[in-house]
Amino acid sequence: MEIVSDEHFDKLITRAMDELPQEYISQMNNVAIVMQDEPTTEQNHKLGVRSGSLLLGLFEGVPRIMQTGNEIALPPSKITLYKKPLQMVTRDEKSLFEQIKRTLWHEIAHYYGLNHSHIDALERG
Repeated sequence: MEIVSDEHFDKLITRAMDELPQEYISQMNNVAIVMQDEPTTEQNHKLGVRSGSLLLGLFEGVPRIMQTGNEIALPPSKITLYKKPLQMVTRDEKSLFEQIKRTLWHEIAHYYGLNHSHIDALERG
């Protein structure tokens, strides 16, 4: 796949946000959504990402279900989408957009407190 500029990648993230269920998007508080070329060595190590595996996105922060109302003093939570790995697993712009949207939705689910097994079960229907 041809390399996508940061500006275009950001537009794809914005479009994905617009297409996701707005009742969940509008209730996200104090969450920054950012892009980064790829995860740091520390992030991969912390999450136990094995050699040959790719991390597409990451939620860092306090899940909403664990918030008590005093979070204004905390740094914002953050969802990071990793541009290079996302481009590595897609073949064209359409599949890149769909993978961005899927990864963003997955990380938003973590914000709402869902773990991987719960997310996987929901995705299977």
